Amino acid sequence: MSTNAPLISILDDEPQIRLMLADALEAAGFRTASFGRATEFEASLHSSKPDICLVDLGLPDKDGLALVHRLATDQGAAIIIISGRNQVQDKITGLELGADDYIIKPFDPAEVVARARALLRRGKSNSSETSQVAKFAGWSADFDQYLLTPDDGAPAPLSQAEGEVLRLFLNAPNRLISRAFMQESLGGDASDSFDRAMDVRVSRLRTKLRDDPKNPKLIKTIYGAGYIFLGTVDWQ
Repeated sequence: MSTNAPLISILDDEPQIRLMLADALEAAGFRTASFGRATEFEASLHSSKPDICLVDLGLPDKDGLALVHRLATDQGAAIIIISGRNQVQDKITGLELGADDYIIKPFDPAEVVARARALLRRGKSNSSETSQVAKFAGWSADFDQYLLTPDDGAPAPLSQAEGEVLRLFLNAPNRLISRAFMQESLGGDASDSFDRAMDVRVSRLRTKLRDDPKNPKLIKTIYGAGYIFLGTVDWQ
């Protein structure tokens, strides 16, 4: 297998599930690394950066949702939650905390392969843009490293999920971005959980951009329609 193949880290405390996922993903051309405990998985991040993290929420040593949040905010990782928790609220919470997708156990390994490919295609499509740095309203967004930097301060990390939403806005300033277009562009099913996840990601972007949520100057909500990003964007 090519060393350039995408690396997918599998974090699940059930050995059979780890083996089943690894077999399916490797047969599809991915490299894999498997972990049964969160501490082992987090230690591995010091020496390698996976393209996608598959994370089970029911971990023996750490809270799975807290781990997802740390991965999204500190690592900018692409995350697919795989969990036996099938309540709608669990899915909403996982997406709100920064996960890119949520798959409920039991599942067909082929579905996981398909979701992973779709997530990588979205990232590849984004990275194929000729310009990866955008300057706007006293800010710089670097989509190679998923960093957001104010002109007067230090850079802060963006999760991949937050970065995808911000790029969508910056590619179409002063135009309405409908929820239907967001769903089509970013993937996911047309559902309340997707809408809620988008609202949370926009809220986090506003916080990072110091955009007053009660009177935003950059990201305006058009109720019942979507969002408009106001301003001039210079891609470099």
